Amino acid sequence: MRLKDLSEKLNCEMASGNENFEELSTIDIPIENVYIGDLLSVVMAKAKEQSIWLTIQTHLNVMAVAELLDMACIIVVEGMEVEDQTIKKSNELHIPILKTKASAYEIACKLHDLS
Repeated sequence: MRLKDLSEKLNCEMASGNENFEELSTIDIPIENVYIGDLLSVVMAKAKEQSIWLTIQTHLNVMAVAELLDMACIIVVEGMEVEDQTIKKSNELHIPILKTKASAYEIACKLHDLS
């Protein structure tokens, strides 16, 4: 599913990628794998490559984990504000970050319905 369509269906906004939104909005985001987790060491051990990662974490280390695991995108839940350094790194790595006020559970249910 295209990132733009995914963000619309989940009622999310783009936290990163605003500089090249048109290019980013057309990339395909696979919905086969979704991982919910906030403890970075556990995410590194358990998440699968190309997962959609749901988290409340917004600091720069999130991007290191996302790059290591080649995440498809990150969805920051619970209305958390993404740090500027994280947004900058997201743009550099072309790993999009979406954000929403919804809970991880609500987003996971919607993703399940979309798959």
